[in-house]
Order: sequence, then structure tokens, then C-alpha cells
Amino acid sequence: QVQLVESGGGLVQAGGSLRLSCAASGTDLSINDMGWYRQAPGKQRELVATFTTGGSTNYADSVKGRFTISRDSAKITVYLLMNSLKPEDTAVYYCHARIVTFPNTVFDYWGQGTQVTVSS
Repeated sequence: QVQLVESGGGLVQAGGSLRLSCAASGTDLSINDMGWYRQAPGKQRELVATFTTGGSTNYADSVKGRFTISRDSAKITVYLLMNSLKPEDTAVYYCHARIVTFPNTVFDYWGQGTQVTVSS
């Protein structure tokens, strides 16, 4: 069972920055995808930024140029540096990890979520 532990959320003024961290543990299997989603009140959970199996990154259009995802060399900790934050970035941010086992069984894991609040 994979555990994802997030940290780094909080309250920040518009234009400010925050850095989120997510550490994975509990598996010896390679994590295929790992990244961040968010869910604002009354809205569906949406992709923010993620690393895919091939090592490439995907970003939501709304955060491109402002947010940067990175990871450690062991690929079990991911970070999300959020710059130029806007009130519309306010949400609970969830770390996500996906493991795909042979032949094609998908396991999705979620962190407990960390609140990010951007005041105007």
C-alpha cells in the first residue's frame, strides 16, 4: 500500500508563492505517474501538474508559466513550486501516484490533501 504524505500548503496573498511537497512510501514498485491535482469548493478535481511514465510533464493551461513540478532523483518525492498565485488557485491540493503492474492493472493512490488559500 502506497502512502503519500503532503506538506506545504497554507495562506498566501495574491502574487505570492508556495511550495508543496509529497513523499511516497510503502512500495518497491516503480511509480509510473506522480503529480498534483486540486479541487476547489463546488468543482471537480482537476489536474494541476504531473510527471508521466516517460518522464515528461503535463500542466494545466491555467498554471503554465507559474507552477513548476519537480522531483528527487529517486522519483519518490515530488514538489510543486507555485508562483504568482491567484485567488482562483485556492483549493485543496492532492498528491497522486499511479502504479501500473503487468499486464495492465492500474493502482491509483491519493494523499490526504493540503489546503492552499490565496487571498486577494
